[in-house]
Amino acid sequence: MGLLENIDSPMDLRRLSEKQLPALAREIRARIIEVITENGGHLASSLGVVELTLALHYVFESPMDPIVWDVGDQAYAHKLITGRRDRFSTIRKPGGLSGFTKRSENEHDVFGAGHASTSISAALGIAEGKRLKGERGRVVAVIGDGGMTGGLAFEALNHAGSLDRDLIVILNDNGMFISDHVGAMSNWFSRKLTSRAFNLMRRRTKDLLTGFPRWGDVMLEWMRRGVESTKALLTPGILFEGLNFQYVGPVDGHDIPTLLATMRNVKMLDGPVLVHVRTVKGRGLSCAEDEPTKFHGVSPSHPEGGKESSDKTKTATYTQVFADALVELAEKDERIVAITAAMPDGTGLSKFQSRFPDRFYDVGIAEEHAVTFAAGLACEGMKPVVAIYSTFLQRAYDEIIHDVCLQGLPVTFALDRAGIVGDDGPTHHGSFDLSYLTCIPGLVVMAPSDEAELKSMLRTSMEVNGPVAIRYPRGKATGIALPEEPEPMEIGRARLVRDPTAQADLAIISIGTMLGPALQAASLLAERDDIHALVVDARFAKPMDETLITRLAKKTGRVLTVEENSISGGFGQQLGAMLQKRCVDACLVNLGINDEFVPHGSAAALRAGLGLDASGIARAAVSLCGRQSTELDHSA
Repeated sequence: MGLLENIDSPMDLRRLSEKQLPALAREIRARIIEVITENGGHLASSLGVVELTLALHYVFESPMDPIVWDVGDQAYAHKLITGRRDRFSTIRKPGGLSGFTKRSENEHDVFGAGHASTSISAALGIAEGKRLKGERGRVVAVIGDGGMTGGLAFEALNHAGSLDRDLIVILNDNGMFISDHVGAMSNWFSRKLTSRAFNLMRRRTKDLLTGFPRWGDVMLEWMRRGVESTKALLTPGILFEGLNFQYVGPVDGHDIPTLLATMRNVKMLDGPVLVHVRTVKGRGLSCAEDEPTKFHGVSPSHPEGGKESSDKTKTATYTQVFADALVELAEKDERIVAITAAMPDGTGLSKFQSRFPDRFYDVGIAEEHAVTFAAGLACEGMKPVVAIYSTFLQRAYDEIIHDVCLQGLPVTFALDRAGIVGDDGPTHHGSFDLSYLTCIPGLVVMAPSDEAELKSMLRTSMEVNGPVAIRYPRGKATGIALPEEPEPMEIGRARLVRDPTAQADLAIISIGTMLGPALQAASLLAERDDIHALVVDARFAKPMDETLITRLAKKTGRVLTVEENSISGGFGQQLGAMLQKRCVDACLVNLGINDEFVPHGSAAALRAGLGLDASGIARAAVSLCGRQSTELDHSA
């Protein structure tokens, strides 16, 4: 039996000797690799922090000493040693462990995290709350160098420095943010500056000098400047010292004795402290070390019920179609520029970056800046395309309204991962964009039903003299042929896709990729229930085709809307408001995501559970028509 099998809490970890920790680290890495290559998940980021995680839990006493993880995709080792070892094989599976930290899952997950740059703000709030309640405990925030590119992180550092409270920030630097200063001198210097003797001397000297009102403050200031100057020569910490943080590091994040000594010393320090730890992303798995971006997140090796996927087709994803279409447009128009927030690969813009490096901008995890930066470019006649996941664009909502739409600037927002995304769960589902975008005046909002429409919509956005948003899903497209030269669409024009020869019983109005299930549902209804449905591809959530929808609503008297978005404030509710304004008397049912956060699981299973597959749409249609079907529970 290995060491890990006896670890059910951080207390069990602290019963081990320090010499046993490297062996435990190897076991943890092996378990992470075994499970994540099977289930899918964030592999390289979690492999890089194993020793750091052990050192933190060995020195600090979670949850009395709360450890706040940024993003949460680096917290797999944390999960393994905080009572979830027996359930780790269920991670990212329906009903299993979340792929991120989650407060309801475990007492050691003190703050839920799926988006980056939040840990320092949350940790400072927790520290201040403990202070106000008179509770003991040191609060630790662990943030990656990528997360440190977000403005929220620096807002929190600034506030923490001004409050001068006890707070420990661990900067997990794996080579994306701060230059390499790891070495014997740096480690020695960091140990000396964090040692109990050094800081006891510094505290006593401060107490002594404050007893001399005339010269004490001057001498204290000179002493502080001397320490900062010395640090600036040997470390990259002058930035953090300027924010009133005591800077410690860089420290080798895989050297357990050094980590333990540093953490023990830091635990004794007063005020805000930043510990700079250098790690190797993907540590312990050679392919992940060589290509950390590729192995940051991996897909399951057995995606469907434990069997290898039989889908050998080369169908492009919506992301790839968007990327290719944007490059084609940029070849002909030098004004087109592309912007992303630390996701050049995820959004497909790495292809644009290779072809047009001078017109590509990766702003880091700074969605707010990305949007306002695009607004500035648009002011100078550029045609900026901002490609950001739907869930992350939520972070820039004020900038979308105030800096782009209020000024009517021609910025195109490409919202990848709209709708249900699957195993990453509620922090990553694009469930709200139709709701939060369609209420903004002057913003055109489009949703393609297939890749051909996506290509045409991107072309259309270049012709609009104002802001445009295009939302499209994760995963493979339909495989249809793409137009070589897509024609711009007429703004606000839907299309009637299915018009039965028999008298129609209802109209199904779908938005985006819900068209496929809607058409399948219409076929089911005709075959088994003798219900005839018109099917409309709305294409535009705003402005919607009021003329066509009104005519069909009057013709059938029944309308069923289908959207992969929150029902509240979504396409269907806005369609209902439009019909009410036009005094159209029709029965209306909205299908979409109910007033809840959707859990993690396979996208297909989640859609089925929400009634957004063909069977679910057919059931809703039968109910709307006042019929009863003996086959309502049969799948499509």
